[in-house]
Amino acid sequence: MGLKVAKMELEMKDISGSKFKEVNAEGLDFDNVNLSKSKINNANMSGMILNDVNASEVDIRNANLSATSVQHANMSHMKVDHVHLFGTEFVNIVLPQEGDRNYDPNGDYKPIVFHNCNLSNMEINNCDITGLKINGILIEELLKDK
Repeated sequence: MGLKVAKMELEMKDISGSKFKEVNAEGLDFDNVNLSKSKINNANMSGMILNDVNASEVDIRNANLSATSVQHANMSHMKVDHVHLFGTEFVNIVLPQEGDRNYDPNGDYKPIVFHNCNLSNMEINNCDITGLKINGILIEELLKDK
């Protein structure tokens, strides 16, 4: 595929509905751009940086997300299905704090659920396990007896 090189600088343009096919778009710089409802298929996005992004209702399928870092993210009501998590770390996971947009003063949040998962060799360290149940068994009660 012989590509014609064409550097473009677009500012204050509406390119809605545009299509890009067999294009090398490496090193693009998007700032203050509306990409809602865009579709990206068969794309190499390795090393991509997404900062201050609204990615609500994004559907990611057949993706290699190894060594990906997600920080300071609201992942409420997110569904993670059929993924490989070996070596994955969940650090400083919190419920919304007062002042956060999705804070509920009554603490009435949908529970976090792991269903039909292989959690062998999993460790839970220095975590608040209030209300944590495994197969209906309250872990706090189990640990009180030890």
